[in-house]
Amino acid sequence: MLPRPKPGESEEDLLRFQSQFLAAGTSAAVQIVKKADKRKGDIEKRRDVVTLGDFPDVPPVLTPAPPKKSKFKNDHVCFTDDDPEEVLERHDRHITAVFSKIIERDTSSAAVTVPLPTGDPFPRVFHRSEIRSEEKTKCGRSIFAQLVAAKRATWDAVISQPAVGTSQQTAGVVPDNSCALTLAQDVPFKSNGQDDSKEIADSYGPCLITGEGLRGSEGEMEAQRIHEENLEKLRSMSQEKILYEQEKLLTQLEPSLVSFLKSQRSKGGIKEMCKQSQTALMRTEPQNVWAEPSKEVLDMDGSGKGEQQLEEKTMEFTEDDLPVKLQRDWIHMDTVEFEKLEWMKDLPQSRQGRMRKGMQARFSLKGDLIPPDADLPTHLGLHHHGEEAERAGYSLQELFHLSRSQVIQQRALALHVLARIIQKAKQGEFSSTLKGSVLRLLLDAGFLFLLRFSLDDSMENVIAASVHAFHALLVSSEDEEYLDKAFSWYQGSIVFPFLPNKEDDEEEDEEEEKQQQPESNATEEERRKKSKEENKPDTDVARYDVIKGLLKTKILHRLRYILEVVRPVPVVVLDTLDILTRVARHSLEACHQILDCPRLLDTVIREFLPTQWSLPAVGDREMLISLHGVPCAAAMKLLRVLVSAGRSVSARLLNKFDLKSYLSRFVVQEPQDLPLQHEEAVRLSTEAFRLWSLAAGYAQACDLYSDLYPVLVQILQSFPGLTNKCFKDSSLSQLYIQWAAAVVTLLTSVTLTAGCTAELHKHVSSSGLVEKPQYPPPPVTWIQVSGLKPNLEALLKRSLQTISCSDTWQALQPLTTAYIIYLGAYYSACSRQPSVNIVQSIEEVEQLTSEVLLPFLQQPAMRHMWELLRPCSAVCNPHSCSPASESIASIVSLSCTRGKLPLSLVGLKSPFPFLTALLFLINNIVNIHKGLVSKFSCVLESRELNDYLLKSWTAESPHLTHSSAWILRHEYHLQYFALLLTRKVVVTCPEHSQHASVYHCVAMALLSRLLPGGEHLAHELLEGFIFNHELIPEGKSGGPEAADFSDILHIRADGRPMHPGSVVLSSPNPSRGTLLEEAYRHLPSIRACYLLHLAHLEMALARSKAVYEGQTYLVQSMLLPETKGPILPSDWPFLPLIVLYNKVANAETRGAVLNTLPPDLVNIVTRNLQWILLLETWRAKVLEHIPSAAKLSRLFCIFLTGGDLFLEGPVHCYTAALLSLYCQAKSLDSLQLDAPLPGLASFYDLYIDLLEQFEGVSFGDHLFGIFVLLPLQRRFSVQLRLAVFGEHVSALRVLGVPFKEFPIPLERYTSPPEDSLPLLKLYFRTLVTKALRPSWCPILYAVAVAHMNSFIFSQDNVAQEVDLARKSMLRKTWLLTDEVLKKHLIFYKLPNTDNLLGFDVYEQLPPLRQRYLDLVTEQQPSKLKAST
Repeated sequence: MLPRPKPGESEEDLLRFQSQFLAAGTSAAVQIVKKADKRKGDIEKRRDVVTLGDFPDVPPVLTPAPPKKSKFKNDHVCFTDDDPEEVLERHDRHITAVFSKIIERDTSSAAVTVPLPTGDPFPRVFHRSEIRSEEKTKCGRSIFAQLVAAKRATWDAVISQPAVGTSQQTAGVVPDNSCALTLAQDVPFKSNGQDDSKEIADSYGPCLITGEGLRGSEGEMEAQRIHEENLEKLRSMSQEKILYEQEKLLTQLEPSLVSFLKSQRSKGGIKEMCKQSQTALMRTEPQNVWAEPSKEVLDMDGSGKGEQQLEEKTMEFTEDDLPVKLQRDWIHMDTVEFEKLEWMKDLPQSRQGRMRKGMQARFSLKGDLIPPDADLPTHLGLHHHGEEAERAGYSLQELFHLSRSQVIQQRALALHVLARIIQKAKQGEFSSTLKGSVLRLLLDAGFLFLLRFSLDDSMENVIAASVHAFHALLVSSEDEEYLDKAFSWYQGSIVFPFLPNKEDDEEEDEEEEKQQQPESNATEEERRKKSKEENKPDTDVARYDVIKGLLKTKILHRLRYILEVVRPVPVVVLDTLDILTRVARHSLEACHQILDCPRLLDTVIREFLPTQWSLPAVGDREMLISLHGVPCAAAMKLLRVLVSAGRSVSARLLNKFDLKSYLSRFVVQEPQDLPLQHEEAVRLSTEAFRLWSLAAGYAQACDLYSDLYPVLVQILQSFPGLTNKCFKDSSLSQLYIQWAAAVVTLLTSVTLTAGCTAELHKHVSSSGLVEKPQYPPPPVTWIQVSGLKPNLEALLKRSLQTISCSDTWQALQPLTTAYIIYLGAYYSACSRQPSVNIVQSIEEVEQLTSEVLLPFLQQPAMRHMWELLRPCSAVCNPHSCSPASESIASIVSLSCTRGKLPLSLVGLKSPFPFLTALLFLINNIVNIHKGLVSKFSCVLESRELNDYLLKSWTAESPHLTHSSAWILRHEYHLQYFALLLTRKVVVTCPEHSQHASVYHCVAMALLSRLLPGGEHLAHELLEGFIFNHELIPEGKSGGPEAADFSDILHIRADGRPMHPGSVVLSSPNPSRGTLLEEAYRHLPSIRACYLLHLAHLEMALARSKAVYEGQTYLVQSMLLPETKGPILPSDWPFLPLIVLYNKVANAETRGAVLNTLPPDLVNIVTRNLQWILLLETWRAKVLEHIPSAAKLSRLFCIFLTGGDLFLEGPVHCYTAALLSLYCQAKSLDSLQLDAPLPGLASFYDLYIDLLEQFEGVSFGDHLFGIFVLLPLQRRFSVQLRLAVFGEHVSALRVLGVPFKEFPIPLERYTSPPEDSLPLLKLYFRTLVTKALRPSWCPILYAVAVAHMNSFIFSQDNVAQEVDLARKSMLRKTWLLTDEVLKKHLIFYKLPNTDNLLGFDVYEQLPPLRQRYLDLVTEQQPSKLKAST
C-alpha cells in the first residue's frame, strides 16, 4: 500500500509518490462519472463527421518560445487521472486542432423561428411585473422561457400559411409585402359574376379569431373551423335577421369594443384583399410588380416577412434600378442593403406649392436667410440635415447640435455660422421676414453658455470661432464708432454705463428688504446685496445681465489665457480686446474685475503696447502673422475705457503699469513717424491722447504737460498744414481730424485743471481756519496753459472761414467744435483766476466777439444750421433714437448697428455738436462781459431756433432707453445753454421778452426730462430760471384779472360762485386772482421751498457740479449714474406734499402720532399749493402729462397728514381754488381712477385711508367732503361706493355738502342707472334704516333715491334673482310707514339741484309706472289713488 503524503514533505517527495503510483498500475480511489443532462433528452448516436484533408493530422513543429509564467496556473484544477496528452490537446490553439474534425450539432428537435420584429430600435425588455401571479408557478420553466414561448407561439400563428385546403406557395408567388404598392396602384380585385360581400366574406378567413395560443397548425385549423361555422350560420339567416342581430349587438356592446372589432375587421380584410389583388396582378402583368423597388414598399407594409423575402426582392432588381453601379471587384457587394443606400438617392421635390407661415427658418453658411421656395444646388453643402431634406440651409437647432460635434471643423463651422446670423440679425435683416427676435431665441435656448463651453475648447480654431461669436453677440463696432466720434463733443467723454436696468421683481424685492431693515447703513446694504448676487445661479444672472453672468463664469481668466498662452491670430486678438472693452463699459465693478484678474492687463500692456518693436513684424494687417509684440490701438482703447470708469482705476493704471511712459512713447512721435501701418498709427496716437485727456480730467498725469509742452506746441503748429494734407487722402482725413480733436480735448482738460490750481493753493493756506478736505494742487499752473490760447484762437478763425465751402466745413466741423469748447473752458476758468487782469480779459472777449463770432453768426450757413435743429432733434423725432428691432434688455446697445441717418443728432449733418459748443462759448463770454448780452440777442432773433424750442416742449417726452439716453443728454445741453442765454437777454433787454413764456415752458419741460448726471443743470434751472419773475410775465401783465374773469364765466346759474366754505373760517374765500397775486409775490419763498425738498440730491449735485464747472480734482468718474429715469419725477410740482405725507406715514408706522404740525410745514404746504395753482392757471399745458387722477391723489395728502392741516386758512383757500379747476368738465372727463397711477399702488387703498381720516378729523368740513364725494361718480369703480355704504356708513352723517357748494353736476352720479345689486341693497337699507337722510347727506340721498327709483320701476329683461329683488323692494317700499321716504322713492322724477331735495317728484305717477305698481303690489287702482 502506498503511503500518503505527510506534512513537511517536499515537492520532490510528491513526484516520487506519483511515479510509484503509476508504476504499480493500481486503480484510483476516486472515479469521476459524467452523467448526461436530462434537459437535452436523447441524442442520436449517429453524427456527421467532416474531415479536412488540406490540413495535416499532426501539428507542425514550432520554434519553442521562451517560457512564460502564467498568473492563472495555480488556479487550474487538475485531476490525478488526467492524461497529459489530453490536457495538451485540450489547450492546443493550433489551427489543425480547431479545424481537424467538425461534428454537426443535431438540430432536428430544435424549433427554428424567425426573430420577432418590433417597431423599436432594440428588443423590448420583459419585466417580472407583466406576468400574472398564477402563471409564475404554472410550470417548472423560468418566466423568461415562458414569455419567449408565448411570443413565438403568437408569431407562428401570424406568419403561418392561412388557407386550409389550398396548396403551399411556390417559388413563383409574390410575397405579401408587395401589397402596399399594389393598393397604391388601385388594382381591381372583384371576381366576375359574384356578389361582393359574399365573396369577401368567403375569402377573407377569420379576422377576430386567430387561433393564437394553440400549438402549431392546430390553432389555425380550429380558427378556420369556427369561421366556417359562422359563415354557415350567416348563410342560413335572412338579411333582416342579420341587421336585427347586428343592431342588437351594437346596443349591448360598449362603443370602444365596437370600434376595436371594426378595426380588426378592416385590418384583416385589407390584408386578404392585398393578397388576392397581388395574385391577380401576378397573373396579368407580372413584369410591373417590382417596377419601383424603393423604400415605399418596405415602409408602407409594417409586417416585415423576414430576410428570405428581402433576398427574393433583391434578385428581382436590375443594376439600372440601383442608386450606384455595382462593380465586380467590390467586396461583399453581392447583397445590396437598400436602407444603407437611401442617403444617395435624389432629394425629394421642393414643396413650393405648400409654403405656409410659421415655417422653420433656415440659414446659409454665410448667415443669410434662405427663402422656403429657394431651389439651390446640392454641391453648396446646404442639404446635410434630416428634417425637411428638400430644403436648403440649416435651422438654429441643427446648428446648435453641430456646434457640439466631435469633429472640430464642424464645431468651428457651426459657431461661425451662428456668429454671422447674429451679425445680420442685429443689422435688422430678419426683422421683416422672421417672427420674434433671433437674439432672444438664441439666449433663451442657452446660446450664451454654449459659447462659454466652446471657449474652453482646447482646439485653436474652435476658440477662434467662439471668440468671433462672442464678439458678434456683445460688441457693436458701430456703437464704438459713434462713441469715439462724440468723444470731443461738449461732455462727450462722459457716458452712461452699459448696465441693464433691473427687472421690476428685483426692484420690489430690494424695496421690501429696505422696509424690513430701514436702519441698516449703506455698508451693510451693499454687503447684503453682494452676497445675494453671488448666491444667484449664473443662468439667472445672465437672464437680465449677460455681461455680469459671463463675469461669474470667470471669462476674464479664460480670455487672459487665450492672449497669454494660446497666442491666436491677429483677428482673434482684436476681437478679444474688443470684448474686454465692451466688458469695461458695463460698470465700475466690471472694470475692477478686469484690473483684479491676474496677469490680464500685464499681458495686454506687455504684448500689445510695447515701447519697442521690430520693423519686420510690421506691415499690412492682413500680412501680420501675430499681433504679439506689436502696438495695437485696440489695447490703448481698452485702457482708455478703463480710465473713464473712475479716479481710482486711473490712479492704479498710472502707478502700477507706469502708463505715463507709454503715453510719452506714443505721443511724442507723430503718427506718420511711427513704424506701423499708417491708419493704425493714427488710431493708436488718437487713443493715447484721449487716454491722457481723461487722466487730466481727474487732475492726474498733468506733469506730462510740462515735459511734453514743446511737442504739443509743435503739433498745434502743424494743424494748418494738416487740413490740406488730409484732403489729398480722403481715407485718412477723418482719422486725422479725430486725432487733432483729441489733442485739443487734452488741452481743454489740462486748462480746466490748471484753473483749479489757484483755488487749491488758497484752500491749503486757509486749512488751519476751516476744516475742509485737502486736495493737493495739480503740477500745472494757469501761466503754463494761457500761452496756448492765441494759437488755438487763430486756428478757430481759420476754420470758421471755411464755412462758405460746405464740403470743407463738413469735414472740419468736429475739429472746429473742439476749438470752440476749448475757448469756452478757457474763459470759464479765466474768470476764477486771481492773477488775470479783468480789463484785459474784457478786451479780449470784445475783440473775439466783434472780429470772429458776430460776423460768423451773420453767415447764411448759420441760418441753415438753425434750420437743421428740428429735423435732427431726437425730442422732435423720437424714432431717430428708438431701439433696434433686435435690441434685448440683457445686452445694452446704442442701436447704431445700421448707422444713423444723416439728419439725426449724431448724423453727418447734425448741427447739435457745433451749436452746443457755440452757445457754451457765448454764455461764458457774457459771464465775463455782461455788456455783450445785447449783441448776442441776435441768436434769439432766429425764427428757426424759436420754432425748435416751441416744438421741443410741446412734443411728448421721448421713451427713455439706453439707445436714447446718451443722445438726449447732448440735446438737453443745447437747450440748457439756449435758455441761459435767453434769461440774460430777457432780463437785460425787455424788448425781447415777448417769448418769455415760451422759454419758461421750455425750461419746465427740460427740468422734468434731465437725466442722471445733470443735477447741476436742474439746480441752475430751479435757482435762476423756473421761479424767475421776468420769465412769468402773466404776473404783472393782467394775469390775475384774467383768472377772475374766467371764474366769472363759470359761475352758477343763481350767480353764486362754487367755492366750498370752511367750518372754522367765517370770511368767504378770496378770488383766484387774489391768490395768484399772492403766489406771484412769494416766488422766492416758493423757490426756497423746492430747493429744500431736493436736498436728498446733494451728493449727486456735488458730483455733477464738479463735472460741469471744471473742478477736475473733485471728479470721481467719467461714468454717469445708472439710467433709471429722469432726475425729478414727472409730478415734481407736488413733491413737497408727497414728502410730507411720507414723513407722517413713516412716523405712524413706527408708532408715533402727529397730532399737530409745526408752522413751517404749514408754510411749505401753502407755498406748494401756490406754485401748483400758478402752473395750473398760466402753465396748464406743462402739467398735461400728469394724469388728473394723480393730481387728485396728491391733493389727498393734504388731508392724510393727520391733524387739522386742511383747516388752516391759506391751505383751505388754495385747495378750494385747485378743486374748482379740477372739477371743470374737461378735467372730470379725463379723470381715470381705474388706470395705473405713477407712485401709487392702489387708488382704492388710498381712498379707504381718506374715508377713515374723514370719519376721524373732518369736523364735517365741506371741502373735505367734496374730495370724498368726487370719486363716487357712477362711471368709477363700484367698490368705492360699496366701501362708503358698507363699512363706512357712519361717514354719511357728516357728509353734509350742500348743493350750492357742490361743483360737480349731479347727473355724473345718477346716470346711467346703477346695476350692482349689492350696492342697490345697501342703498335701500341705508334709506329704510334712516342712516342716510337728506339733512345729513343731501348729495348721496338724492343719488340713492334716483338709483332706487330707477331700479324698482325697471321692466328690462334681467336675471331672475335681480327681478325678484326689485319686485321685493317695490313691495317693501309700498309698505313703508315713512310716507316721506315712500313718496320720494315712488314719485322721483329727475335730478334738480335748485330743489332743496336735489330732485323733482311727480304729482301723479305716469300710467305705465302706475300699472306696473298695481301689478307688483296687487292693489286696486282706486285704493292706490286714494292713498296717493
